[in-house]
Amino acid sequence: MFRKVLIANRGELAVRVIRACHELGIEAVAIYSEPDRTSLHVQMADEAYLVGPAPSVESYLKQDRVISVANKTGAEAIHPGYGFLAENGEFARKVEEAGLKFVGPRAESIKMMGDKTQARALAKRLKVPTIPGTVRPISDHEEALKTAQDIGYPILLKAAAGGGGKGIRLVRDDSEFGSAFRASQNEARSAFGDDRIYIEKYIQKPRHIEFQILADRQGNTVHLLERECSIQRRHQKLIEESPAVPVTPKIRKTMGEAAVRLAKAAKYENAGTIEFLMDGNGNFYFLEMNTRLQVEHPVTEAITGIDLVKEQLRIAAGESLQVKQGDIQPKGHAIECRICAEDAGAGFMPSTGKIEYLFEPNGNGVRCDSGIYAGVQVYPYYDPLLAKLIVWAATRDEAIDRMRRALNEYQVYGIETCIPFHIRVMDNERFRAGEITTHFIEQEKIMTSDGEDEALNFACAVSSTLHHTAENKRSALTNGVANRSSRDNWKMIGRMEVLNKQ
Repeated sequence: MFRKVLIANRGELAVRVIRACHELGIEAVAIYSEPDRTSLHVQMADEAYLVGPAPSVESYLKQDRVISVANKTGAEAIHPGYGFLAENGEFARKVEEAGLKFVGPRAESIKMMGDKTQARALAKRLKVPTIPGTVRPISDHEEALKTAQDIGYPILLKAAAGGGGKGIRLVRDDSEFGSAFRASQNEARSAFGDDRIYIEKYIQKPRHIEFQILADRQGNTVHLLERECSIQRRHQKLIEESPAVPVTPKIRKTMGEAAVRLAKAAKYENAGTIEFLMDGNGNFYFLEMNTRLQVEHPVTEAITGIDLVKEQLRIAAGESLQVKQGDIQPKGHAIECRICAEDAGAGFMPSTGKIEYLFEPNGNGVRCDSGIYAGVQVYPYYDPLLAKLIVWAATRDEAIDRMRRALNEYQVYGIETCIPFHIRVMDNERFRAGEITTHFIEQEKIMTSDGEDEALNFACAVSSTLHHTAENKRSALTNGVANRSSRDNWKMIGRMEVLNKQ
């Protein structure tokens, strides 16, 4: 096993990896940008090093700088997490050439499966069902338009070089195509440095089902069951759960075998995820592979009891898988809610500022993977994900009830979060019945429904006013104009809590 590992990431993910390292007796090295100097992952690491200013392209994405820090500190491996450099085959190659271990797949596998068109072509060769569409990327506008017309609208434009919902545009007819194609290219270029696009037929009323894969260097490959990630907005997942409601044991066996077949054909190593779309008739279609750890990995950990980050580290260190496919059975039900610095009531607009007060829920069956604390500043430079709230229970109904309880306990003041959105989803009858698709948020109008009551709006307005008043008092105190006791702080927080529960 490694003695020291550098985590090439930040936030709640870096905290998650640091904890796994410490449990395995591994020293953890953190990197940080200038605004992240006081971040939780920096405080928890054994060592931490500045890699640049706020923009990620000048800090976390500086490949040679990250590798240089790893070498200087004596780290033996680099864990990329998710986002940033996690699916960058060139970075994986550079890490290996520097004499370090990349805690993830080989560069060749990242290149093959990270390129969505190559992955689709491989799936076709293996006779895994795929969505009708192109098998090679397109850069030319006229060629892309002709292809879209041949496939038939509605279609999706998608970035060929990456995932995470980046570069995706829904196009319903020719009149929308030009602007959507340019926007998709621009976003893909910005996110991945590659503006190639591929086109696929848009599946009506789909459910997003994915299978977690683990594979070692000895050729052993297993799937750790499925997750449902259908609750999305703008192709970004918000709520994930496992097992998936529509997946029967027979469908699980068929989909799982297809996922393992794809991973083996790509000579895949370490953790990865094979993603599918499923229609209302139980038909499934290969979507893409994410060649990294997923944000939603804790729900798989909850129902299988397998620590995926520790398994990643063991595999990267050359150890064999200790689990066989027949050993992996779902136990209970798990749900994850992503806690983001976004105002769901205002169209999920980003929210920044200082977290003035924080209370994170706990209790039986509750887990909170967090990268924040009271007093930390939330900046606009990075992904808005602050934490992940995960619950486990014996049944799905119990898990939903437990999640609702935990969400109501969760208190974050100073910035807006999407917690109110999650509470409404837990209360939604269609969600509780498992009747969800990737269009759930738009169809149910979760944050814009006619059911929004005036009392809630009034409470929010008063809470905002109280917070504004508290800020003014704090400013006055700083200038020596006024004085306020610590008891007043607790009074203000108590009043805010009462108002938010009305």
